[in-house]
Parts: sequence; C-alpha cells; structure tokens
Amino acid sequence: MDMVQDYEKKVFTIKDIYALPDGQRAEIIDGEIYYMAPPSRTHQKIVSRLHQTIANYIDSHNRECEIYPAPFAVFLNVNDDKNYLEPDISVICDISKLDEKGCHGAPDWVIEIVSPSSRPRDYIKKLLKYGTAGVREYWIVDPEEKRTIVYGFEKETMEQYSFGMEVPVGIYEDFFIMI
Repeated sequence: MDMVQDYEKKVFTIKDIYALPDGQRAEIIDGEIYYMAPPSRTHQKIVSRLHQTIANYIDSHNRECEIYPAPFAVFLNVNDDKNYLEPDISVICDISKLDEKGCHGAPDWVIEIVSPSSRPRDYIKKLLKYGTAGVREYWIVDPEEKRTIVYGFEKETMEQYSFGMEVPVGIYEDFFIMI
C-alpha cells in the first residue's frame, strides 16, 4: 500500500452533503467538512430577531430581495462542488440565483452568528470565502463578545459595533438594526 495515500485527506464535495443522514448538518469549505452542532437558544433568538427585522424592512419597502435563515444552501461559486455553506441569514437580491436547492452564487448580504465551535470558520475561513465570492456585505454577530463586525466588501470597509448600538445596513441606505 502506498504510504502517501494513508496520509491524504478526503476531499469532500456537495455530493457528500446530500449523502448525510437526515438531520445531520455540515458545511464544506475548500473540500473540508465541518459538522454543525445544534445552535444555542441565544443563537436562535438572535437569528429570529434579525430575520424578523430584515423581513419586515424588505416587505415594507417593496424591496426585491429575499431572506432565508439556516438551514439554507448557498453554493458560492456555481462551478465549484467543494464549497457548500449554510449562513445563519442570507439576503439575495438577484432572484435568478435562487432555485429549490438554494442560492447559486453569492448572496448580497450574509450574517453569521458566532458559536463556540464556529468561531475560527466565521472569523477567518468564511470571511475569505464571502469576500472573494462577491458577497456585498458580511456581518459577524458575536454574542460572547457582544459585538457585530460589518465587512462592506464593495467599499472595502470594516466597522465594529457593540451590542446596543445601531448598525447601518450597507446594502440599504435607510436601514439600521440594533442588536
């Protein structure tokens, strides 16, 4: 047996995601699989509140965008089967990217709520993936640090806000959210 073969890591693809047992959730970043633990109550409370606030804004302002909470499949790069993400919140304004499987291409706005197990992925790996794939705005909401970091990739900005401060939404000029 070839010794090199023993040390090679399996490269996971989207096929592996669809082969998972029912109820098992995972993401793939550059062919590496990350299994996801069930979210905490605090995590779900933040996701619910953000989803409701954003959906109300979109509905009341006749915006063409659609919002989806996790689990919702995001295939960042259409011809790439080694990256599959389920952001906590995805806002997609180009409806042609959507089908019954999810979003094919970069959402306009992605929000990740940091969990202890997701910290390195949210702050490093996903930041890089979202920034290079064409996501316009990426929020990292960190309940432990009580802060939100906003990356505006179009304008190459990064701002940090403490919980309790109004956070401007970069993809909409007149929208602020307090976390």
